[in-house]
Amino acid sequence: MKRKKEVTIYDLAKELNYSPSTISRALNNHKSIGKKTIKEIQKVANELGYRPNSVAASLRSNKSKTIGIMVARINSPFMSTLISGVEDAAKKAGYNVIISQSNELYDNEVTNAKALYDSRIGGLIVSLAMETTSTDHFRQFQEKDIPIVFVDRVPKDFNSYRVIIDNYAAGFRATKHLIDQGCTKIAHFAGSQHVNVYNMRKKGYLDALEESNIKIDPELVINLPTMSLEEGTEAMRKLLKIDNSPDGLFSANDAAAVGAILVAKEEGVKIPEELAVIGFNDDPVASIVEPSLSTVSHPARKMGELSIQRILDHSKTSLGSSVSEITMLDTEVIIRNSSLKKTNESIPVKKAIV
Repeated sequence: MKRKKEVTIYDLAKELNYSPSTISRALNNHKSIGKKTIKEIQKVANELGYRPNSVAASLRSNKSKTIGIMVARINSPFMSTLISGVEDAAKKAGYNVIISQSNELYDNEVTNAKALYDSRIGGLIVSLAMETTSTDHFRQFQEKDIPIVFVDRVPKDFNSYRVIIDNYAAGFRATKHLIDQGCTKIAHFAGSQHVNVYNMRKKGYLDALEESNIKIDPELVINLPTMSLEEGTEAMRKLLKIDNSPDGLFSANDAAAVGAILVAKEEGVKIPEELAVIGFNDDPVASIVEPSLSTVSHPARKMGELSIQRILDHSKTSLGSSVSEITMLDTEVIIRNSSLKKTNESIPVKKAIV
């Protein structure tokens, strides 16, 4: 089949007997062109199947109506909800979105960053891969004044917009909930400690124990590289074999917590009577597993919407891409059956140390 020729501004100019510059201004609703002429030109352009060349437009203006998103895993409930929030807000503002995933690998993240840069995006939203410790691959955007918004997993050494939750406060409150339920041997599934979210959740856990005069047992703290369900099951098997086995568990995500629940039930451990469990993120699985999983809310959609707003706000200013601004959102502990031994408790708010 012969490929249909793409209609250009020059084709429209020839068809309508106007200059290419008049056609271009009319298609962009320029005030120098009369409304009748604009209507005529746009009608014919639509009939002939004209499509604007957004790449050429971005080359001319050095600006783009496309925003790049870089996340660790698209199939993560948190990430997919975050992306949904970004896409909805972007479309309302007249922007397109390009999505890439690193699968938690630093090299993939570097490659994706270059591809998005070469696509001349007008802004970038990033949640870092688990492996990422260097942020040099984001300098190219900064040098071209392309705004970057880091979401959730953010770097320590890069000036940018950041949209995060109060992970320290959330970790403190989740652990305090277990303490208020009578737990005295509380284990913690912690992710890689160079990642800000896991580092701060662990600090909240440790401070909650210290405030309640509970001795910290290093044997009960297990760092899981990817925080997967499989890693949670293996970690729980190890904890059940030690002499000082836990009566409570705070997992830094829901997947590993669900793995722990499955193993505990398999081994005849009663939940929450013998082991109270709380996770983090409020993934859909939290309300499906039996018993239902207590967790911490994570406002992913709101974080996505705010990330777009930061890019839109930036486009109206002349601050430069090296601006540093933190937007911190609150969370709440969602108490379900996996941790509920007592019915009347109040969970104190503990402010983050940033």
